[in-house]
Amino acid sequence: MQPISLALFWHQHQPYYPDDGSGETLMPWVRLHGTKDYYGMALHLKEVPEFRCTINIVPSLLTQILRYTDQKGSDRHLDVSRVPADGLSEVDAMYILDQFFMASVDNMIRPHPRYHELYLKRGFGRDTAEKALPRFSERDLRDLQIWNNLTWMHPLAFEKDLELRELRNKGRHWTESDKQRLLDKQLAILREIIPLHRELADSGQIELTTTPFYHPILPLLWDKRCARQAMPECELPKFLESYAADAKLQIERGVALHKKLFGSPPVGMWPSEGSVSQDIIPAIAQAGIEWIATDEEILARSTNGWISRDAQGHMRHPEMLYRPWRVEEQGSQLQIVFRDHGLSDLIGFHYQRSDPVRAAQDLLGRTEAIGRAVEPNNAGKPALVSVILDGENCWEYYPDGGVEFLRTLYRSAARHPSIRPTRIRDHVRDHPASDRIGRLFAGSWISHNFAIWIGHHEDNTAWDLLHQTRQFLVQAQGKGNVPAETIARAWEEMYIAEGSDWFWWFGDDHSSAQDDLFDQLFRKHLQNVYQILGTQPPSPLNRPITRMVRRTIHSEPRGFLDVKVDGRRTYFEWINAGHYISGSERGTMTLVTEGVIREVFFGFNLEQLMLRVDTGHTAQEDLARMQEVRVQFVEPAGYEIRISEPGRPGLKARLFRNREEVAGAQVKVAVGQILEMTVPFADLGLAPEDPIHLYVEALAEGQSVDRAPREGALEMRAPNPDYEKIMWQA
Repeated sequence: MQPISLALFWHQHQPYYPDDGSGETLMPWVRLHGTKDYYGMALHLKEVPEFRCTINIVPSLLTQILRYTDQKGSDRHLDVSRVPADGLSEVDAMYILDQFFMASVDNMIRPHPRYHELYLKRGFGRDTAEKALPRFSERDLRDLQIWNNLTWMHPLAFEKDLELRELRNKGRHWTESDKQRLLDKQLAILREIIPLHRELADSGQIELTTTPFYHPILPLLWDKRCARQAMPECELPKFLESYAADAKLQIERGVALHKKLFGSPPVGMWPSEGSVSQDIIPAIAQAGIEWIATDEEILARSTNGWISRDAQGHMRHPEMLYRPWRVEEQGSQLQIVFRDHGLSDLIGFHYQRSDPVRAAQDLLGRTEAIGRAVEPNNAGKPALVSVILDGENCWEYYPDGGVEFLRTLYRSAARHPSIRPTRIRDHVRDHPASDRIGRLFAGSWISHNFAIWIGHHEDNTAWDLLHQTRQFLVQAQGKGNVPAETIARAWEEMYIAEGSDWFWWFGDDHSSAQDDLFDQLFRKHLQNVYQILGTQPPSPLNRPITRMVRRTIHSEPRGFLDVKVDGRRTYFEWINAGHYISGSERGTMTLVTEGVIREVFFGFNLEQLMLRVDTGHTAQEDLARMQEVRVQFVEPAGYEIRISEPGRPGLKARLFRNREEVAGAQVKVAVGQILEMTVPFADLGLAPEDPIHLYVEALAEGQSVDRAPREGALEMRAPNPDYEKIMWQA
């Protein structure tokens, strides 16, 4: 068998956070992901020099790294980190209490006793920062300043740096001198990121690729009407003029910065959000790009479903997915590769809950299976298995930051007899595309459409405001009486506002604790255009675009339940239950593949907790391939319910505490159309008003297949006897 080309492709991206008008940067994510992910991912590769992969670095991210390292840039979070704890104003102290716990509680706060102690003292969900502040001493605030910056350091940084390791091991009661040393280390790490990537690229170990400068959705800049190819009923903005010149400039400037920083122009490109259309091919090719990548669903739609997956995930004509294709337009051509979104989602969303060694071996095993399926019909060419995902956002959900998984994956793949880790440029040059796509379907890597960025009234409002501002700028430029330097500054603000990230947070697709800041920044860039040109911004730019109430992860129980545990779907039994609908809670990433768990209902009567799990078809059918369904309790800590063989007649449900089975526990379970389960509060050691935080997990072959909710937990409190009276009054 020909060695399989495994093409891991990490996409490194952050929005452009600075407001160049005021000099302020309100969000710290370039700096924090820099010291953790951009640095750590490069260190992982240095450990295994024979491993090959591709890394995409967005130009707007590179410029922000340089802002910190070469221009003495800062951000609000860093400014407050630098303030001596005894000199913090009340406003700064409350900012710390609100912002310095922004990290995965399970993996970046709870493992550190002092940080977790401060987290519990803060009382999230109970107290405002103002109410919590009197509980925090000067020493507490300093420790919090340090811990939040410390937890955003990559584990390999501590392995490499003894002084940094000693600082972490101290754990608490640091001095201002300790804090300054940490922040100095932070800056030193940021200074290493770009040279380290250039070193890896110069050695031939990695291929570096680029994206249009400020990460715009190129097809929508070119022609917003293309959104209707995937969404015929999509409501479009009022103004539909093309910004083709802007799209070309964003591409050209991205290529130019890449060449300046890394010494040679990029060969490949990840179009922002994998967004492609037939129209944009010439502009990309004319910038010197040879290949681009997007999602497999674009290939399916571009071939009218000839290459597609069935409901069970089996691929029709798999050999056609695992190869490059050629796309041509107006005499220009590109090669194009398509990500296996199932494998990509396993790394991004599922392997975090599995044993890391088994997870890495599972990925390689699946890659081998693809190679065996493809080889008979691939004309002697090796299969190209493209695994493409964010290179930063998933690792905070791995217990060790992904270290053991990546180490195992890289080392095992590098010595695997039938898998060859490869740079995409090498594969498409050695085995160029022989198949041509007649017309490339217009869509993105998410559900082969542009729904996240256009169609919702908030998205469309943003597009129309952008258009009106752009028209104002074009008219001002046309008058010829404004200095060229001023016009250039105004255009820079326009290009920033064209970035995809602002539209990501508009509408009801994604939500975060910082939605208001993203809204504010988008409008600020448009306001800056008017202010640079000496004009008062129009009043609509002073009003938030985001108007919707953001969705919560789940609803709350509204009354006692009366459930017969029989596995039958009975509507009125669960009418007062809390309800969770499966989806991606991680605002910066989107899960494309569907899991086995679709909905969870939860509630109680006075004596027992009740849980219902719905799957895509019937629970008995869908859970038959599962070894176990587990109900994991974060609160009360240490408890879990294991339902073994959940889709078979011999299923068993047992309650464990600290991995020891609880004798005599009265767990009831039935699996039919749905899974239903009850457990007495007494068996869980719960008293009225005690918190209950839980999640449901499905496992097969020792691996976590699905989790609900995918991040966080379903939260409620054990009821007291007056619960229904209180709920009735509410």
